[in-house]
Amino acid sequence: MSRVIQWLAELVELPSVNPAFVPPGDRHAGEQRVAEYVEQRARAAGLETERQRVLGDRENVLVRLTPRGRVRHRLVWAPHMDTVTVSDERQLRPRRKGDRLHGRGACDTKGSLAAMLWVLTEAARRGRRPAGTEVILAALVDEEYGQAGSRRLARQGWRVDLAVVGEPTGLRVVTAHKGVLWLRLVLEGRAAHASTPWLGRSAVTALARAVTVLEGQYARALAQRVHPLVGRPTLSVGRIGGGRQPNIVPDEAWAEVDRRLVPGEKADAVLREVRSCLRRHGLRVRVECMQRADCPPLETDASHPWVRRFFDVVGQARAEGAHFFCDAAVLAAGGMPAVVHGPGDVAQAHTRDEWVSVAQVETACRQLAALLEGLP
Repeated sequence: MSRVIQWLAELVELPSVNPAFVPPGDRHAGEQRVAEYVEQRARAAGLETERQRVLGDRENVLVRLTPRGRVRHRLVWAPHMDTVTVSDERQLRPRRKGDRLHGRGACDTKGSLAAMLWVLTEAARRGRRPAGTEVILAALVDEEYGQAGSRRLARQGWRVDLAVVGEPTGLRVVTAHKGVLWLRLVLEGRAAHASTPWLGRSAVTALARAVTVLEGQYARALAQRVHPLVGRPTLSVGRIGGGRQPNIVPDEAWAEVDRRLVPGEKADAVLREVRSCLRRHGLRVRVECMQRADCPPLETDASHPWVRRFFDVVGQARAEGAHFFCDAAVLAAGGMPAVVHGPGDVAQAHTRDEWVSVAQVETACRQLAALLEGLP
C-alpha cells in the first residue's frame, strides 16, 4: 500500500460525521479528529498551518505552501472533512479489495483530502516551492449540510487565481454544477369528522393536487431548459406528511421539495415561479424556502487561463459539468474562480459500502503534483 493510500485509510478511521445528522454528543460527530490529523501531517513536513473558527469548536484547517519570493498568484485546494452518517462501525474500518479502498468518506472526500495533503507535504519536504504562487490547502467543515466552512473561507476576500474543490469527478475538471433550492409546501384545510367529510376541506387532497401539478406540468416545462454541461433543472418531492388520525379530515398537510437549478437560474426567481404555477391552478399553497443561505449553481469560464492550465495537466479537451451541488459555487460567489476535481465516482458517495479507486487517488496525486511543477 502506497503512503498516500495509508494516509487515506487513517483518515477513514477518524469519524467526522456532520453534527447536523446525529444527536448532540454523538461520538462520531465533528471534524476535529481529521483537522488534527491534517495539521500534524502538515507541520511535520514544515508547512505553515492555521485554524479558522467556523461553528463553535468546528474549524477549517489552512495549510500553506508558501512560494519563493513574493506572492503573485494564489491557488486554493478545498476538500471537505465532514461525512454523512455512519450506520455500521465497519464503515470506519478501511478495507482494501483490489483497486478499491472501502470506508465512510473514502470517496466523499477523504480521497481528495489525502491526495492534496500528500502533494503539498511532498513538495515541502523536497524543497519544491513555486517561485511566485502560494498554494493553500483549505480543509473545510460542514460541506454536507450548510457549507459554513466554504462560506467562512469565501469571506476572506483573498485574491485567488483558481480554487480546486475536491469532490469525486473521476478526475475530470468540472466547471459547472447545479444549484439547489429546498422548498416546503404547506396547505391548510378545514377539519371535520371523517363520517361527514363534506363538512371539511382536506389539506391532503389539495397537497396531492399540488404535487401532481409540480411533478407533471411544471416538470415538463423544466425539461425544455437544457444547459449544455449540466442538463435540465429537476424537481423531486422528498418528504410529505399531514393529518392527525384516520377519522379526521386533515386540516394541514406539507411536502418538502428539492429543486435543482442550472446555471443562469436564481433561487428567488424560482421561488416566485413555483408560487405562480400553483396559483394558476387555483391552489392556495404557502411556499417557503427551507435553506439558511443561497446554494447557487456554478459556471466558471472554461477559457480562464488557470482552468486551461489544469485542463492541460489532466489531458482534458473541453469543459464538463456535474449534477450535484458542492462548495465550488460558494467559493465562486465569494470571488474565487472555482472548478471541481477529484478521485472517485459520485455514485459511490453516501452509500452504505462507500469506496474509492486506489489508482484514481494515486493519479490525482500525480496530476496535482504536475500542476505544482508548472506553476510560476
